[in-house]
Amino acid sequence: MTLAAVRWPQLQNGSDIRGVALEGVEGEAVNLTSEIAKILGMAFVHWLSQTLHQSAGELTVAVGRDSRISGPTLMDAVLAGITQMGSNGYHFGLASTPAMFKSTVTDGFNCDGAIMLTASHLPFNRNGLKFFTAQGGLGKADISQILNFAAEHPFEVAGEGGQVTEYDFIAVYAAELVRQIRAAVNHPDHYERPLQGLHIVVDAGNGAGGFYAEQVLKPLGADTTGSQFLDPDGTFPNHIPNPENRAAMAAICQAVIEQQADFGIIFDTDVDRAAAVDHLGQDLNRNRLIALIAAVVLREHPGSTIVTDSITSDGLTQFIEDELAGVHHRFKRGYKNVINESIRLNQAGQESWLAIETSGHGAMKENYFLDDGAYLISKLLVELAKAKRAGRNITDLIANLKEPQESEEYRIKIQADDFKAHGQSVISQLETFAAQHSDWQIVPNNYEGIRIACNAPSEQGWFLLRLSLHDPVLPLNIESNVVGGVASIAAQLSSFFQDMDGLTLPSGLLPT
Repeated sequence: MTLAAVRWPQLQNGSDIRGVALEGVEGEAVNLTSEIAKILGMAFVHWLSQTLHQSAGELTVAVGRDSRISGPTLMDAVLAGITQMGSNGYHFGLASTPAMFKSTVTDGFNCDGAIMLTASHLPFNRNGLKFFTAQGGLGKADISQILNFAAEHPFEVAGEGGQVTEYDFIAVYAAELVRQIRAAVNHPDHYERPLQGLHIVVDAGNGAGGFYAEQVLKPLGADTTGSQFLDPDGTFPNHIPNPENRAAMAAICQAVIEQQADFGIIFDTDVDRAAAVDHLGQDLNRNRLIALIAAVVLREHPGSTIVTDSITSDGLTQFIEDELAGVHHRFKRGYKNVINESIRLNQAGQESWLAIETSGHGAMKENYFLDDGAYLISKLLVELAKAKRAGRNITDLIANLKEPQESEEYRIKIQADDFKAHGQSVISQLETFAAQHSDWQIVPNNYEGIRIACNAPSEQGWFLLRLSLHDPVLPLNIESNVVGGVASIAAQLSSFFQDMDGLTLPSGLLPT
């Protein structure tokens, strides 16, 4: 691909850059080459220089990557762009996304910026870049500006290039987690090994999270026998490294059962998301994971507001507000939306210590509002150790969480050219349709799409129809507290959707 043919704006994916880095998938042409990666490195330095009002020669930028096959080549290219601008670079090798942010706030490093090469859980042929400063991850507007710089490339190449220093920063990051867990557990008999006597299984999905078993759990005394897929392999031969993937969660649940372990941990590719498994092999994911960490946070910060995305259950709201005496603020989908809303609430004087999405992105006020899967899990391990000392199970914390009998998500494809306008029109018409049902009520304080409480005896649940953040899709989430309730609600909605033009319905919403 020639640089003249690059469509730079198409590389933007919200607050990330993502593209196709390898051939091998039919219909997916490579649009993230080494040359493009080099220019993106230069563009980031240019953006940093303007933002921080420093010359490029004064800047230091750290670069890390996940286990993707294209990672080493693209990493070298990004560093070449950084150093050609005159900036110094750190080559961190295999790293996690949260660790890359931490390089900007860790004494001895205090990098002016950091770049993580990752495409999260996307297929092997994809890759991307996430950018950080000490203020956090860059936003959509920042990414657009960097891509504009890349398209215009108004760069002055330095007469003397910067230097690259290789460093094992993930070891620094892991050591800090170890220190924090030791201090938080504060075990009176074995302070250094507070997880002694606990059998904990890790599934890294062949991503970047294998370090957690070796460099965090083992120094703390945990038995990690049976941990799986720790070795980095960018072909992801065992399962998709994604806690939301059913096969991935089934794999870690099965490992816990086979090993008769006390706890299971699963990370996504770049370790900004995580989920867990209890001693019975039951997943602690989505609403359960949110409830568990909320229980911890609200004990430490009574009355705090917990910000979640829009598809969390009614039972979670009841648990946070009635059992834990907190405030549940259900906001929009998108981890950046959730985090930014929690930050906004704090700035407005409403204390919020946790922002977490059902996908496993969890960010805490005490940790720079960084979505950090390893930090989230470390908080839970502190509770696991304390529960063991007290003769309890960690899941006792969520014993009163009411969970739905059924839950389903349907993805309705929009065929119209202006899919956003068409999707909003469908949502508006659904509001009119819902108002005609005496047993349906529009849920107030809803921040995206339309959420309806369904109170008929055969339904006893809710549904949410919203527009996808990036794709021509209307996701429809339905939950019910009675068996058959999802099908009952879906049947009512089917009669509405089949009259809509420009939609392709999934099988669950087709008329029977």
